[in-house]
Formats: sequence, C-alpha cells, structure tokens
Amino acid sequence: MSTHQPFTQAVLDWYAENKRPMPWRETKDPYKIWVSEIMLQQTRVDQAWPYFERFIAEFPTVFALADADQQHVMKAWEGLGYYSRARNLHAAAKTIVSDFNGKIPEEYAEIIKLKGIGPYTAAAITSIAFGNANAVVDGNVIRVITRYYGIEDDVRSTGTTKLVQQHVNELISQGFPAEFNQGLMEIGSIVCKPNSPDCMSCPLSMECTSFKTAKTDVIPYKSPAKKKPHKHIGVGIIEREDGKVLIALRPENVMLGGLWEFPGGKQEVGETIQQTVERELNEELGVEIKTCKEFMKLKHVYSHFSITMHAFMCSIISGEPSAKFSQEIRWVNISELEQYPFPKANKLLTEKLMGKGKGDLGFE
Repeated sequence: MSTHQPFTQAVLDWYAENKRPMPWRETKDPYKIWVSEIMLQQTRVDQAWPYFERFIAEFPTVFALADADQQHVMKAWEGLGYYSRARNLHAAAKTIVSDFNGKIPEEYAEIIKLKGIGPYTAAAITSIAFGNANAVVDGNVIRVITRYYGIEDDVRSTGTTKLVQQHVNELISQGFPAEFNQGLMEIGSIVCKPNSPDCMSCPLSMECTSFKTAKTDVIPYKSPAKKKPHKHIGVGIIEREDGKVLIALRPENVMLGGLWEFPGGKQEVGETIQQTVERELNEELGVEIKTCKEFMKLKHVYSHFSITMHAFMCSIISGEPSAKFSQEIRWVNISELEQYPFPKANKLLTEKLMGKGKGDLGFE
C-alpha cells in the first residue's frame, strides 16, 4: 500500500464498487491491453469500444497484427483518426515478434522503446497487464490531482505535469497498481469532470483543497489555446474513359501517411481554388488538367487546424499521371473505393461518388 493510505484506499474502494465494464478490463492479455491503450489516446471510450472489438477480431494476436499488410491495418483503423497510432502499432508488433518472440515486454524501460509508446502508455500497460507500480498521468488524473492539492499552475506546462507525476508516484498502491491507476482515471472521467464535478459522490472530496475552497471551477487552470488556422484545400477527381478514378497513397512520413486520397493540396495566396487544383495535380502527377464543376465542398476539423475541402471533377489535357509526391497512384473502379483506407474528409467524397454510381459523376 502507498504511504498515503487514506487517499489510495479511497480510490481502490471506489473503483471496486463503480468501475465500468469494458472489454479490455475483462482480460489480462497484454496484447489486448496494449491495443486498447493505443486506441484510447486522443479517443473517448465510447468511440474506441467498437473499433477495439473489430480490431481484435481481425488481428487476435500480436503475431496476426505483425503479419498483416499495413493497408489492412489502416483499413481496420479507418475513421478512428490519428493514424500514426495505427502505423506505430503495426511497426511495434513487428518488433515484438522479431525481438521478443511475440512476448510484450514487462518492464517499463523496455516497452517505452517501442514505437508509439510514451510514458503514459508504458505506465498503463505495465501496471494493468503486469502489475508493476508505474503511475499513469493523463488528463483525468491531472484534473483530480490539481484539484485535490489545489495546484493552480497552468496544466499546459510540463512543470505542472511533472508535479502531478510526483504526487501519483507517491500515491500509487504497490499491491494493486492496476486498480489504482484505473480507479484514479475513472474518478476523473465520471466524477471529477471538467465542468460541474459531482463532488458529493467523490471519495476524495473531504480532503480535496478545491472542494473545500470552492475552486473546482477555476482548477485546473488551462491557458487559452491558440486559434486554429483554417485552410482551403483543393482536390481533383480524375475519371478515365473506362470509368476508373485516380487515387494516391500518401507518404509514410506525413500527416495521414499510409492512407489514400484524391490528389490535391492547400490553396496559395492569390489563386482561385480551381487554380489550386490545377497547380497541385501538375506538381503531384506531372499532368496538365482542367477543372470541371465542383463536385463537393465540405468542412473538417483536425486537432491543430481546420479545412474546407473543395473537390472538382477534372479531365487530363496532356501528360500521363505518375507518382511524383505519393508512394503510389492507382486507377480504381468507383465500386472498389471502399476497399481502401481514406482519411475522413476523402471518405465522404468516396461515399458520395459511390452513391452517384459509375459514369454519372457530373461532368459538364
């Protein structure tokens, strides 16, 4: 038990009574726990749950994941976002099979070396799967601890995160680290919520500084986020005489790498969106194209910026397309588009294309 026994015991007792059933909580299989923790980065439980069940059904073991084609893995992840997680998960599975005979490392110092695993994920996996007393710090834990100790420093600061980590390192149960970590995160998720925390139901409220000083509305303090830039993106849908359309595979080392898209890019100052499409397709494919009518316009929000995507039907005036920027380009039947993993915005384009049917793409 921790030296801070009342706090620690309160968390353990509360979790035993209140923990929500989740598929990754019904197992001690380190592979399943690892997959769940990667999915839960930047993603809510209710969003991750169906993806987790489908992913495990598709890749039931680390060997199955390591053996899979990356496109298969990306397709299984499609719609969950933050796609570098899937690429890193796949790469780490290959490392686990090649370097550890398929056995996920039990020690923090080893597991944190794997692609896509940082301090939080390493602590979560080693505590939940292997019972090691490594304390986790996520947004929920930061909120509980800053309120409990009355820490008013900016939670965007690494110094605040380090201070919270020091506290939970002292608080964690040595005997029940998995239950403590999950209990503390669960309290933050369903009791010590960002707005209107349910302090009367909180097992920690009687000793909580913010509760006693009526500061739960100002702690934790988070400095204002920078305003997200907005970009206009022009993309081209090129259809051949045989009805096939051209798609391009994004490079591994860029955002949304390993996913397919309709080629295009960001609008530059002083050009119309049609000129953007014509310039981008010339740069990316080495062809001269003419934009026809706008097929679709949609908005999408990413973590650090937002976009308006303008998709135009296009025809090639001269040249033969080649992959100058992409990993690969392909001509595919519209009915085959659903077999390829696309980012969310492009996925909406493919769905509209498929809904309109082959040969009826709205050319003028």
